[in-house]
Amino acid sequence: MDQNTSERPEAFQIFTLNCWGLKYIAKWRKERLDEIGKRIANASPAHNIVGLQECWTTEDYKAIRRYTKGVLPYGKYYHSGIFGGGLAILSKWPIVESNMHRYPLNGRPTAFFRGDWYVGKGIACAKIKYGPGVKDIVEVFCTHLHAPYEREPHDSYLCHRTAQAWDIAKFMRDAVVRGHMVVGLGDFNMIPESLAHRIVVQHGMVFDTWRSLHPDSSLGAAIDEPEMRRGHEVPSASFNLSTNGTTCDSILNTWRWSSEDKKRMFKGETVHIDPESQDPRGKRLDYVFFGGIQTAERPWRISQTSIGMIEPHPTLGCTLSDHFSVEVVVNLSSAQSDARHLENGNTHHPEDSGGEALLPPAKQLTEGSLSQISSSMSPYLPPSTYEEILSMISTYTLRERLQRRWRLGHFLAAVPISVGCLVAVFWSPHEYVSFILMLLSTLGLGTGVIDGLIGGLFVGSELRALKEFEWEISNSLALSTGRVLEESDLRDWYD
Repeated sequence: MDQNTSERPEAFQIFTLNCWGLKYIAKWRKERLDEIGKRIANASPAHNIVGLQECWTTEDYKAIRRYTKGVLPYGKYYHSGIFGGGLAILSKWPIVESNMHRYPLNGRPTAFFRGDWYVGKGIACAKIKYGPGVKDIVEVFCTHLHAPYEREPHDSYLCHRTAQAWDIAKFMRDAVVRGHMVVGLGDFNMIPESLAHRIVVQHGMVFDTWRSLHPDSSLGAAIDEPEMRRGHEVPSASFNLSTNGTTCDSILNTWRWSSEDKKRMFKGETVHIDPESQDPRGKRLDYVFFGGIQTAERPWRISQTSIGMIEPHPTLGCTLSDHFSVEVVVNLSSAQSDARHLENGNTHHPEDSGGEALLPPAKQLTEGSLSQISSSMSPYLPPSTYEEILSMISTYTLRERLQRRWRLGHFLAAVPISVGCLVAVFWSPHEYVSFILMLLSTLGLGTGVIDGLIGGLFVGSELRALKEFEWEISNSLALSTGRVLEESDLRDWYD
């Protein structure tokens, strides 16, 4: 038996970071990721589960592994898509099983300048054996959901990101039912209490570790509508880090500075940003979710959450990524302490537990209580949530069907126009006119063929993935209301 699994640990030290490792695009990529590896290796207390996103090259992954292998001997770099998924999981304990699940809905090839479709985003899955017991397995799911390019609900990729949230929630839920501990971590590109967030927490049967200790933390940036409705003052950058869990768009992140301040930094000048300055755009996009079944004698409790990787690079002066890290400690607690908390009804607030939050009773399931999930841990989302998702799918499907008609129409029109231009060359009075006609014929046919392929192949594939997503949601809605789902609106691939 591996020496690291001879006895069960007293704590999980969990770390996640979007590394911003875009090759040729991200400035000082090698230097930054090298320093990230050093800081992970020198962390105190040492991390024992690490999830990385946007680690796009094996060169950068190997550089991080050179530093971390002493404290995190096990690791897996995940391959996906055309350019890779950018995901990696590191562990103190053996990875006994692993796979990469690609999201069926993940952007569009026409948005090549954004790249989401080409990198093959998905879920990096790893089963980690952390103790000697048969059920001493923690299933880790590391992901990076599709980026939002507009604010909700006007984000044209909202349907894709919602489908991705549903996918990872299913993975985490299945792990809980198997009786394993669950850690879901990564850049989820969503704000707290958004639709995607509610799907992950409720359907995934997991706990948002940050909100467990900070239940009144923000619901997005101060300029986002959900947060503005709460009527809170614009927070300072330091408050955003300590209480709101800001990981992105903080004024303390050098990559979010104005172009003038960044130019000064690139020249080696010192730029001072007051941590008490207002931070209207800072928000939490990176998460660590936790859940699963544990014995009644030793339930798990979330004891600490913090934002890390804030300090700049020692020589370059820049922050190590355009995101900050999320660091979580989940400790074992005594049965007597937990009984006192449950008697007091304190399951969400950390004040009476020295800064710790006990998982809610519905999520403290023992192996014998799998079939007796309490009503507060309903196996279904509220019907209104399912209806909201179905409405979104319907609207987006109509949009994509219209897109397919336009693209296929463009292809069908391009063919005779291209032929017509070539025929017209024979009656061209001048050579330059012949050249223009041939150029128009070539470009017109080329773009028409591309549009035809996108409309006929990609959009068709996307529509079928949407039908699968729609069926899953419709079936869950029917089950939650005691109905039998009737199959309707069946279409062949060409419809």
